[in-house]
Amino acid sequence: MSAKRRDKPLDKDSPSRSVLKAISWRFVASGATFIISFAIFTQATQTAFRDVLGAVSIITSIDILAKLVLYYFHERLWTNILWGKYWRRQAARKRYRRIQRVKKNKNRV
Repeated sequence: MSAKRRDKPLDKDSPSRSVLKAISWRFVASGATFIISFAIFTQATQTAFRDVLGAVSIITSIDILAKLVLYYFHERLWTNILWGKYWRRQAARKRYRRIQRVKKNKNRV
């Protein structure tokens, strides 16, 4: 590892960005949970529409809160993991070195 990379401050998402990402994703994912739960409840039970709507709303509410918290901590954990953050740079270096080796081998012949 080069000295430049160790001394360079890491670019990380701010906690507020992680919260906003978690909230926006929760609306999308919980909308899907609501629709799926609603479809299953209406097909599998003979209960009234209001009862189904109430049960599905409770499921969706719990889903939103639990998974919002889990996603936030998951996001904060991954923002501290270096693996994969510099893959483009590493791939470009490998490609450049390979090209230089090929050029060097051609010049020898």
